[in-house]
This record gives sequence, C-alpha cells and structure tokens, in this order.
Amino acid sequence: MKFALYLSLLLFALVSFSEKSSSLSNYQIKKICDREKNKLSCTKNLKDKRYNLQNGNQIEIPVKPYKR
Repeated sequence: MKFALYLSLLLFALVSFSEKSSSLSNYQIKKICDREKNKLSCTKNLKDKRYNLQNGNQIEIPVKPYKR
C-alpha cells in the first residue's frame, strides 16, 4: 500500500512540474507595447523572443526593479 502511495506521489510530482512554457499571444504583445514609447520596435522584439522561445532557443528576460 505504501509503495502505491509513493509511486502515485512521484508520478504526480513529475507531471505537475514538467517543463512547459507558454508564449505571449498577439493581443498580449499589443497590450504590453501600448505603454512603450516606440511601439513598433517593442512589438518586433517581443515577437522575435516568442519565436525563439517556441523553437527552444534561450531568451534573455530583463528584470526591472519594483517601484512603489
């Protein structure tokens, strides 16, 4: 009985922590870039990053400090 419990917990952990990544939709990209000064370059940059992410290439994600 303990073996079945441990096995089910192990399988649950493997399934729930699988490496899945979701990229931004076109609507989300447009919404993000509406706040930027240069919308065209922002859109092109995010679409390039989405393309690289979907093809399995690494992308750089800048970290901006939180401002209150």
